[in-house]
Amino acid sequence: MNNYTPFSEIGEFGFINRIDQLNTIKNKNIIKGIGDDAAVINNANEVTLISTDILIENVHFDITYTNFHYLGYKAAVVNFSDIIAMNSYPMAITVSIAISNRYSVEDIENLYKGILEACKKYNVDLVGGDTTSSRYGLFISITVIGQNKKDKIVYRNGAKETDLICVSGNLGAAYYALLLLEREKKVFIKNSIQPSLEKYEYIIRRQLKPEARIDIIKNLEELSIIPTSMIDISDGLASEIIHICNQSDKGCYIYEEKIPINYNSENFANEVNIHPITAALNGGEDYELLFTVPVKLYEEINKIDDITVIGYITNKDEGRNMETKSGNVIQLKALGWNSFNNNDEKL
Repeated sequence: MNNYTPFSEIGEFGFINRIDQLNTIKNKNIIKGIGDDAAVINNANEVTLISTDILIENVHFDITYTNFHYLGYKAAVVNFSDIIAMNSYPMAITVSIAISNRYSVEDIENLYKGILEACKKYNVDLVGGDTTSSRYGLFISITVIGQNKKDKIVYRNGAKETDLICVSGNLGAAYYALLLLEREKKVFIKNSIQPSLEKYEYIIRRQLKPEARIDIIKNLEELSIIPTSMIDISDGLASEIIHICNQSDKGCYIYEEKIPINYNSENFANEVNIHPITAALNGGEDYELLFTVPVKLYEEINKIDDITVIGYITNKDEGRNMETKSGNVIQLKALGWNSFNNNDEKL
């Protein structure tokens, strides 16, 4: 006998009231949050940024190897990252979910607890959303709202020739974790053997509970640096560099030896025989920041921890290239997550 509560017992509004009791408003710009027909936000003298994302069970996440708390945290953070990738700060989110009857009130409450944990850490308010039933699985749609001064927002289309190409953190770990979790899921299904994953804690966390790099834009702001272009790395480094090049009508030249790889990723690469650079270029879900700055800011950029300069922007006619450790030059191709081959797209 379990203590789980079916949704039919408390209804949509009963559940909303339950979540509202867990929620507190943190931003003074939020005039009205949950509890009315719409949230009310004071825009003051800033412009508003809006982004939305949808997560679908068995397409974007698998309940077999993630818990609801982590799922909620990740769902919120990956949306925050879209605002942060425009050199801006997320302020509020709305969360809409469709739930099948296989999930209890407690399951979805844990999902919201994860969302609220992320909101607390990033100083973001949950201000509304919707809840409905689903015939199949779980659907999560989050809209994030940010604000910033108009002249501080960074787009993908501002890269200039000779600009430095910079990346935060390290790349490829989240992809390796996905391979690991899928591998162990198959073993579990076949043999009912619970996997021992302690030595893989770092890469698993990068997949199941990632962080958005709000610290990087704070550091840039402290040094009065506004990048010329910026994007977050959700679809792999190669895809994101090509996005910036396409939007800016430029080329690029990066160095394989400069791409940051964590030693935990290198260790797992040997297990699966997939080169760390392949994972970094094409894996995705790292949610690090890729951005460009004028070459004159090289010394200033070096003052910020956890940023690596991996190359520079070139004329469009020179193409999008990477110099390998052996000195060969290869053309970059976007082989990462493809929305419609993989049932998802971000517009």
